[in-house]
Amino acid sequence: MLATVLGVLFLAAFTLLPLHWVAIGAPWASIAVAFVAIPLVDAWVGAPRRVLAERRPIPFVRWIPRLQLPLQATLLIGAVGAAPDLALGELLVFALAVGTVTGGMGITIAHELGHRSSRLDRAVAKALLVSVMYGHFFVEHVRGHHVRVATPDDPATAPRGMTVYRFIPRSVVGSFTHAWRLERMRLARLQRPAWHPSNWVLTGSVLSLVLLVAAAAAAGPHGALLFAIQSVWAFVLLEIINYVEHYGLQRRRVDGRYEPVREEHSWNADFAVSNWVLFNLQLHSDHHAHMNRPFEDLRTVPDAPQLPAGYPAMVLLALVPPLWFSVMDRRLPAAA
Repeated sequence: MLATVLGVLFLAAFTLLPLHWVAIGAPWASIAVAFVAIPLVDAWVGAPRRVLAERRPIPFVRWIPRLQLPLQATLLIGAVGAAPDLALGELLVFALAVGTVTGGMGITIAHELGHRSSRLDRAVAKALLVSVMYGHFFVEHVRGHHVRVATPDDPATAPRGMTVYRFIPRSVVGSFTHAWRLERMRLARLQRPAWHPSNWVLTGSVLSLVLLVAAAAAAGPHGALLFAIQSVWAFVLLEIINYVEHYGLQRRRVDGRYEPVREEHSWNADFAVSNWVLFNLQLHSDHHAHMNRPFEDLRTVPDAPQLPAGYPAMVLLALVPPLWFSVMDRRLPAAA
């Protein structure tokens, strides 16, 4: 029960603190926490101590991610409301801080809930993605990325030698167009046109535009600009993490078909603090091998390719391609 309470308190604090920081004149503080404080503590704590005995389920742990929706709504409403009072420079920094939360935490939770079968969880996932103008991810991630991961067909898998700056536009455009194709094919089987309202890529995009217009109506150009910038930074952050998760890893062709997805087709990062913050997203090797396994049951895979640090530090490393290649290319399997 203590772990559940701590999880809820952290989720609420991390999500809502940007509103406090901007109120006291430090809109940059959430960025510093995410990309300086957490990596330092992560390196200090290191890997968790694993208990070999059977773990007991933590009460109510599966409810914790659902709380992100009201928390994120509160953050965005407060942020849009504060936008008209900010100078343009402050607005930009504050929008990036908000996007660090809505991307780093909000999309991470949307990813977790999008894998669940519950209608409530899937609805929460869709709403979180709409709030960062990336609704198509709900379609593409499970039906596209998980099927094509670690192959040249997957825009969210970066081949060896590709910089993150080439990868981001490729993944953004490629994932959207493939999600549209998936929905068009699904609707064709139902004898419906591609522009039918049940096309989630279409409906999710329209709902995001509605939120953008609502932000403009409520807080003018500054409100719309804040909503747009936090959205773009949120999904760019997601794509940088996609880059980190699968960089340079490839599935082999066997008898003309790609081999099944296994643990070695994703990078594993077993760091206690960042995994706790990111709902075990960094145990990505196990996630792709067992994509319906809930976050609390994901396991580290010692034999999988290992990242030298958690995602917050790896995001910064990816932004400097020469450093990234020098660190990561020598870690790639010989066949990659």
